Amino acid sequence: MFTAAQAASALRLSSTCGVSAGKAWRGALAFTVVSAVIAGWSVETTQAAEDVLLRLHLAQSGGLQIPRIAVLSTVVAEPASQMPLQIRIAPSESIPRNSFLRLRGLPPTASLSEGHSIAPGAWAVPLNGLPRLTLNLPASVSGKSELFISLVDEDGKLLAEARVSLVIQQQTPAQPPPAPATVEKGSSFASPSPRPQALELTSADRENAEKLVARGERDLDLGNIAQARQFFLRATQMGLARGALMLAATYDPRELARMRAVSVQPNIAEARKWYMRADELGAPDAAHKLATLAGN
Repeated sequence: MFTAAQAASALRLSSTCGVSAGKAWRGALAFTVVSAVIAGWSVETTQAAEDVLLRLHLAQSGGLQIPRIAVLSTVVAEPASQMPLQIRIAPSESIPRNSFLRLRGLPPTASLSEGHSIAPGAWAVPLNGLPRLTLNLPASVSGKSELFISLVDEDGKLLAEARVSLVIQQQTPAQPPPAPATVEKGSSFASPSPRPQALELTSADRENAEKLVARGERDLDLGNIAQARQFFLRATQMGLARGALMLAATYDPRELARMRAVSVQPNIAEARKWYMRADELGAPDAAHKLATLAGN
């Protein structure tokens, strides 16, 4: 079978003779035809060789762009959730008609909102369904798996491929709030509990925590709420007030509505807990958001 490497060798052989790119292409094509006659290739093999050579020539001359799959390298989701899968293919003009995506490595009990199952853990998804593609996870699934995403044409030929690490895990539980102050015997009133002091971050820790928040915000922009929470939580654990504020927002029904995260279930108790933590860490907006949180 004639390969892209052989085609490249044919082009290089013609190019080293000091001829133009157009003449190099024609010389390589002639070399291919002569090779086909000498080797006794079939008509199908000869046509395949010419097709490989043509695509390589167009790619080198700027006439053809190879499609690529753009997707996060790691996706974090929670059991019993619906999470948008952000998959983009570009450039769109390089995609042959009737091409589709083939996804392999999904948990067998998981499902997708678009396309259809072709085998346990494998789905075929039409390209026009990508903007609405959602991963539906049951409560019983957890762990890590490798998800393989392939772009194939209507004849099943592979055009592009990407791999994603899918991590399914429960959200890390928060620490319980401090116990309320008690009235000592003989006192007429209880003294208020001292306000917890914000952690003093070193400049290096603050920089690292702010990078975690920035990564979480990028995931928010992509609609990956579960993964964004992981970055916000780590920033909060380092003592960054903004991390707790952003984490609370991913549970706040008002903020989720503003993000148009329709597939994410709000949780007022979690939002209140993380707004309280943000207030303890010194976030100036936390007290107002806590006071106006629905259900207070």
